[in-house]
Amino acid sequence: MVLWERRSFDSQRISNPEHAQAYLAKPFDSAPQRRRGGAVVVHHRRRRILDLGTGDGRLLALLHAHCPDAALIGVDFSVTMLDAAGRFAGDERVSILEHDLNYPLPAIGPLDAVVSSFAIHHCPDERKRSLYAEIYDLLTPGGVFCNLEHVASPTPALHARFLDELGADEADEDRSNILLDVFTQLDWLRAIGFDDVDCYWKWLELALFGGVCASPGIGH
Repeated sequence: MVLWERRSFDSQRISNPEHAQAYLAKPFDSAPQRRRGGAVVVHHRRRRILDLGTGDGRLLALLHAHCPDAALIGVDFSVTMLDAAGRFAGDERVSILEHDLNYPLPAIGPLDAVVSSFAIHHCPDERKRSLYAEIYDLLTPGGVFCNLEHVASPTPALHARFLDELGADEADEDRSNILLDVFTQLDWLRAIGFDDVDCYWKWLELALFGGVCASPGIGH
């Protein structure tokens, strides 16, 4: 079931059709580092799952296969991405909402899990933190948040190594990236109230981190 709900857009980011098409053309699913991170995400089998920045629905498709009883919700703000997520048209288990993560999340709780894959790093740092608090408020007690993310390297040398490992250079970098180190983000999650906060997997600037909702948030 694909639901098209109009939300505000940030025209500076991946709403640009050419940018979105270039992203979709990247062979992410063939990258071993991405596959390893995604495999950790889908181990969290829950009944109602929200995917933030769903893109063309790659992560939703993994969750669809590994969580056969789950109701899945994907949000994105790029029309190009949402068109690509049309693969779920007619599927009663899947709802797609058009929404910009720079704005407060819609009231779609309670949720058993919130996941995201390489999306939140496009938000300004202050929005990252407020978004994490909104996620906490949408989760049921014991609900999990897993963010597979592009994070900042602690030193320029390590950033250069990351680019070199990808066969890239500074000219290839996405200028819409607003990267932040994983340690600051883990501290934010703890301060918000998440339990069992950890970085579950990391390879240079790619990291999977999150936590567990300790008690009902204000959205319940």
